[in-house]
Amino acid sequence: MHFILPAIVAFFFYKSNFKIAWLIMVLAFVIDLDHLFTTPIFDSNRCSIGFHFLHSYIAIEFYALLILPKKTRIIGVGLIIHILTDATDCFLMNYL
Repeated sequence: MHFILPAIVAFFFYKSNFKIAWLIMVLAFVIDLDHLFTTPIFDSNRCSIGFHFLHSYIAIEFYALLILPKKTRIIGVGLIIHILTDATDCFLMNYL
């Protein structure tokens, strides 16, 4: 979903700049660098939302605010897509 959902959004909302918009949104993966500051770095049973500092609720609010100005909208959308994908993983992990 980290690659497909940005592609769908880029196709429908940024058709003329599809490749650039998709790349910018996929680069939102950079927030996963906060996983490097935890031990263990990867835990399949850990939900990253609310645990890692770049996945905190305050950070998520900041990402949502990035959607408002046109200059930062694609970045904000990419970050929110990333968070929604991680939240989906957390939901599936806890309820399935």
